[in-house]
This record gives sequence, C-alpha cells and structure tokens, in this order.
Amino acid sequence: MEFLRALMDFSFLQNALLGGLLASLGCGMIGPYVVVKRISYLVGGIAHAVLGGVGVAYYFGWPPFGGALVAAVLGALLIGWVSLRWRQQEDMLIGAFWAGGMAVGILFISRAPGYNVDLMSYLFGNILLITRDDLLLMAGLDAVIFTLIMVFHRQFQAVCFDEQFARLRGVGVTQFYLLLLCMVALTLVLLIQVVGLILVIALVSLPAAVAGQWVRSLGAMMLLATVLGAIVTLSGLGLSYGPDLPSGATIVLVSALVYFLSTLMMGIRKRRVQG
Repeated sequence: MEFLRALMDFSFLQNALLGGLLASLGCGMIGPYVVVKRISYLVGGIAHAVLGGVGVAYYFGWPPFGGALVAAVLGALLIGWVSLRWRQQEDMLIGAFWAGGMAVGILFISRAPGYNVDLMSYLFGNILLITRDDLLLMAGLDAVIFTLIMVFHRQFQAVCFDEQFARLRGVGVTQFYLLLLCMVALTLVLLIQVVGLILVIALVSLPAAVAGQWVRSLGAMMLLATVLGAIVTLSGLGLSYGPDLPSGATIVLVSALVYFLSTLMMGIRKRRVQG
C-alpha cells in the first residue's frame, strides 16, 4: 500500500513502472524465440558486448544509449556469425566475447574524462532513474520489434523449430537468424536501466520459459510471457520500495521464484496425470 500511494505522488515511480511495462513487452515478444531456439548463452554474450559500446561512447563523449545500441547490434551480428561458422568452438569464442566486451567497457569507462560514471547502474540496472526520453526510446524500440515480428513471424518460427525444413522451403535461415539476434540486441538495450546487463538473461528467458510450460504456440507464449513480465516487474518494484532494495535484482528474484513455483506445479501435475 505504501508503494501504491507513492506511485500516485512521484513521477519517477510512474516512469519506472512504465519502463518496466515497456521492457516486459519487448521481453514477451522476443523471449519465446530465445527459449525455443535455446540461445540464452548467446544473449549473455550480446549483453556483455553492450557494456563495451557504453564505455566507448562515454570515452568519446557520445550518448551512452547510442553506443549501447550500436554495440548490441554489432555484437549480435558477430556472435551470430561465429555461431553459424564455428559451431565446434562456439562456446569458447562466445565466452571470449562475453569477457572481452565487459573488459573493453570497463577500460574505456575508467579512462573517460572525470570517471564519474555509475558503472553499477549499467551492470545491475536502476529502473528508478528512467526518464521520459528513455520511455520514448523504449517505446520506439518496442514498435520496431513488434513490426518485424508481424512481418516475419512465420520465418522466425520456421528457423526456431526446424532449420533444415526452413531451408528446404526456401527460407533464408542465415539472414533471419541474424535478424532475430539483432532483435534480441534491441531488447537488451531496453533492459539496461531496468535490470542491468548482468541480470538481463533472466528477464528475457524466465517469463518465456514459464509461459512455455503452460502453452504450446509461440503466439500464446508471447502473450503470457508479456503478462508475466508485467506482473513480476510490478511485484519487484513494490517489494523493493519499502525496504529500499535494488529494484532490478528484486525483479529478477521474483522472476526466478515464479519459474521455480511453475516448475514445481508442472511436476506435481505430471505425477497426478501419470498416477
């Protein structure tokens, strides 16, 4: 109740709530593809490449959001290319990008004039600092993701479920796989201020994973994952407000708890059906 009363009075909480809902929409649309395709580890590699772009942008005095966006898309294309070309060494190469992206970001941020950057806000997020301009950018990215899904959903679905069949049907698997990773990159940029780069994989994958336990179609997964993302975001904000806990970490913890409870319920349900 204290959080709800504060929500009516403080604009920064209203911005935080809207930002969380916009991030949930992006995660709800992209998360099912990530879960079905089983590319969560690629998401981690792209996310950590984002920090490199933020660091370079700070060093040269460019907008950090722009640096994050460019680094995310370039990282997605590079990691996707590695994934397609060097499958035998994929895990080690992506691990190198993972560590290298963070190292580049930290080095450039440390050499930025004044070195007054709050690195923790990028690593772990700070949803309470979202501004109106950030909300407009997030809404724009959501609109881009939604448009691409509406136009190419059938191709993305074919690539996620059966690459060989998609090739036989004449679908450009490589092109649509790389486009999908670029859309993942846009989603990660959405989440920078919400949960940060360290925790981003959880919010992309956990609501979608829960949705996948209860529904079978990608469309239904997207809808349910979006709703679950909104619920855990609102719950995390409310739970963190009173005790003054980190909002991003609380949101992810709620997501993990929902996933564990859903998995437990599915296990009980299967035992009853088998019994």
